Amino acid sequence: MREVSTFRLHLLRGTYLLVAVGLGVQIWPGILHGSPHVEHMRGVVRSLLGAVSLLAVVGLRYPLKMLPLLLFELVWKSIWVVAIGLPLWFRHGFNVATRETWNDCLFGLVLLAVAIPWRYVLAQYALLPGDRWTRQGAGSAVPAASTRASPAA
Repeated sequence: MREVSTFRLHLLRGTYLLVAVGLGVQIWPGILHGSPHVEHMRGVVRSLLGAVSLLAVVGLRYPLKMLPLLLFELVWKSIWVVAIGLPLWFRHGFNVATRETWNDCLFGLVLLAVAIPWRYVLAQYALLPGDRWTRQGAGSAVPAASTRASPAA
């Protein structure tokens, strides 16, 4: 597998910074100074996006290890655009808030599609074997590589 370039790592860090600052400016004031009578789902969304902003800060230090966070961003934005945004757009049902979310999601989708190192994602999440499902005991099978005969035998 090719190593991820320094340029791509910096692009990822810039993306994490944009997520952290953007959500920090928009979400954290509502979390820190919001009304205790906030509507339930609005509170859930604020909490979730607040967590995303904090984890994006971790992505500044570990851009590859935190890629699942950017994949989460890509997936939820895609779901919103396809399942909510497009039907509203076709019905001419956009209001100001919906239009803003639409624009933000489309911008995010383009940014994420460019920033995510797709070959790395494919190699790490699709081509590598998954983690085991059961506990390995003392009598478990020896890996195939160590059962081969040595050249000296």
